[in-house]
Amino acid sequence: MKVSVIGSGYVGLVAGAGFAEIGHSVRCVDNDENKVRALNDGVVPIYEPGLDELFNRNRKAGRLTFSIDVPSAVKWAEVVIIAVGTPEREDGSADLSSVLEVARTVGQNIEGYTVVACKSTVPVGTNEKIREVIGAATHQPFGVVSNPEFLREGEAIEDFMHPPRVVIGTDDPRAAETMLALYSPLYGYYDAHDRIVVMDLRSAEVTKYVANAFLATRITFINEMANFCEAVGADITKVRVGAGMDPRIGLYYFHPGCGYGGSCFPKDVQALLRTARSYEHPLKVLEAVDSANDRQKLVPFEKVVARLGEDLSGKTIAVWGLSFKPETDDTRESPAIYVIDKLIEAGATVHAHDPIAVEAFRAFRDPRPRFSEDMWATLDNADALIVITDWKAYREADLQEINRRLRGKVVIDGRNIWTGRQRPEGWWYEGIGFLPSAR
Repeated sequence: MKVSVIGSGYVGLVAGAGFAEIGHSVRCVDNDENKVRALNDGVVPIYEPGLDELFNRNRKAGRLTFSIDVPSAVKWAEVVIIAVGTPEREDGSADLSSVLEVARTVGQNIEGYTVVACKSTVPVGTNEKIREVIGAATHQPFGVVSNPEFLREGEAIEDFMHPPRVVIGTDDPRAAETMLALYSPLYGYYDAHDRIVVMDLRSAEVTKYVANAFLATRITFINEMANFCEAVGADITKVRVGAGMDPRIGLYYFHPGCGYGGSCFPKDVQALLRTARSYEHPLKVLEAVDSANDRQKLVPFEKVVARLGEDLSGKTIAVWGLSFKPETDDTRESPAIYVIDKLIEAGATVHAHDPIAVEAFRAFRDPRPRFSEDMWATLDNADALIVITDWKAYREADLQEINRRLRGKVVIDGRNIWTGRQRPEGWWYEGIGFLPSAR
């Protein structure tokens, strides 16, 4: 099939490379000429494990091309996928201007029946607006589909190539069959009917928000229980196993830490809350999740203050991890932002490291910490170490080397990465969800 993907950001690039990998002819289109030039030169502008390989293989095979010419791409395609950004406005609402502008351009340029599938995360009712905008600009036949993405940063290629489900929202049987044909190479045509869930437009839009809201709730719940365990003297590392072994609960996404971040969970929770309020149907559980997660991000800072005092002037704090999760350079809403800001505000000198995300963090933070390409150098003369992101390099770090370099011997493990390891004598070690220990 001929597929045009409008928007060459994270979702658009992964989708474009993925559709090309399963045999479709794909044009990725973007209005950023420098980005398109770099893509045509073989430069992938985002960090995502496995994307470079998929990108280059299909670009060289001629299945994946890049352009700034949206009208031409629309005329050429059987399926147009909208994958442009919907940034959060100051009032928490989603900015749909790019989505609706693409819809207008599609309407002005389609030639014959075309399926327009929206992968951008949009509020309930947006795909109906897309249909109205296209319909106002054309007399050509078309179908509109809500096709939300469920890509985990750091695991997006696996999620695209082996999805547990694909959600298709449409009331157009022809559009549904087109989307089944688009995705069927992932499963085989007959299995596709079992793994691709077809529903109405609004239900598909809500499905995306419900999935992310539930995962955010699950993370926040175990964080709340971790804080409770500290209060009563229990150990969350044991409690989560005892509870999570129940098949109705499970252990996946059931790890305590210092809060969720990234581009999806915080924005989607806020968007769902706002939509619910506009319908005069407040979501009390989700409101509590949002508030609790804001508090959780500051737990590592509070633990440092409890140990070293509120005035951190003259203290040096090492911070390992700036991205909101490992295997991504995405620092949006990362707990590191909030922890580092509070440390600097309290007078501390912050020396930070991340394997990938330093430049992304540096680009928009002020005041800034000191950065080092060497994670060990951050520990020299430091009074405490805070672990924010559970990168493999940190999980497997030599604890004796940390002990030799770290002056203050205070370790705040915001992801519980060293709870199962023998720690050096003399450490003041605190994780999330159990009493601190001096070893």
